[in-house]
Amino acid sequence: MSSTTAAAPLTEAEVTAAAARIVDAFARTDTNAYFAEFDPAATFVFHPEASRLDSRADYEKLWASWLAEGWRVVSCVSNEPLVQLLGETAIFTHTVTTTAGVPGGDATTLERETIVFQRQTDGSVLAVHEHLSTAPTT
Repeated sequence: MSSTTAAAPLTEAEVTAAAARIVDAFARTDTNAYFAEFDPAATFVFHPEASRLDSRADYEKLWASWLAEGWRVVSCVSNEPLVQLLGETAIFTHTVTTTAGVPGGDATTLERETIVFQRQTDGSVLAVHEHLSTAPTT
């Protein structure tokens, strides 16, 4: 993961925009735009998966397998966003409702997601970690 010295701290607007780009690309099942928002060394923890994904490339392989099975995103809506600024790093949390097209029909999930963002050496903002867990449906 890229890190800089004496880089400008992240702003809430930068983090919110970066998160919106991820959600938007995901909602369109836009593989290239989606993965462009993640650092190559990013890690991923998804509740349905048996193990952590230790790089963007690992997630891209998993994503490709989902697509090959007929999976696609029908819709994705982000709610209850929270941004915590920590200098060149920030934590974004939200609740996300996703409807995915899967063989046999559509499936909707309600999940909580944490995305850690970091300013890169070129000044851009990329996600360096994503964690997805189920959300209670009360």
